[in-house]
Amino acid sequence: MEQDQTVEKANPIKNEVWEWIKALLIAAALVFFIRWLIFAPFIVEGPSMEPNFHTGERLIVNKLTYRFGNPERGEVLVFHATKDKDYIKRVIALPGEKVRVEGDQVYVNGQLLDEPYLKQALDEAAKQGIPYNTRNYPEQTVPEGSIFVMGDNRSNSSDSRDSTVGFVKYEQIVGRADLIFWPFDKISLVHF
Repeated sequence: MEQDQTVEKANPIKNEVWEWIKALLIAAALVFFIRWLIFAPFIVEGPSMEPNFHTGERLIVNKLTYRFGNPERGEVLVFHATKDKDYIKRVIALPGEKVRVEGDQVYVNGQLLDEPYLKQALDEAAKQGIPYNTRNYPEQTVPEGSIFVMGDNRSNSSDSRDSTVGFVKYEQIVGRADLIFWPFDKISLVHF
């Protein structure tokens, strides 16, 4: 004897809606994970990093890099300068190093620092017979767990030379600037 079997037909519309909901939830979770834990966008404001970064440029900041290692000299990073404001600056000196600034010359442990990222700006200032940097800094030792940072626009930057910023503690660091993604004609990796 044959038995009647009933098969419940799946509702194709209901299945498709459920698949879309799952896909959107997974996408939202990925965006949250990537945005808050790995990468973050940052908008450059002000002239302190000119000539290498300009107001309105948008960067991708890698928040994961410094969980596995420490900042290196020459890297560009974002840090919490105050409770409400983040700054973008360049790492100049590391913990335990002695740093001083005399005009356009930056010395780390008594050695002149090579700064290829400023070569063009320094050359242009020299051609005009003016110093690129008008702010000196007496020799100081960077405390453990901190770094010394400066803006690329040395005469127009609030950075570690100022008592309001001072040495930047590792806990203040948001991450390393890795990519300029806006405007489109400036898309590039950040060079150290």
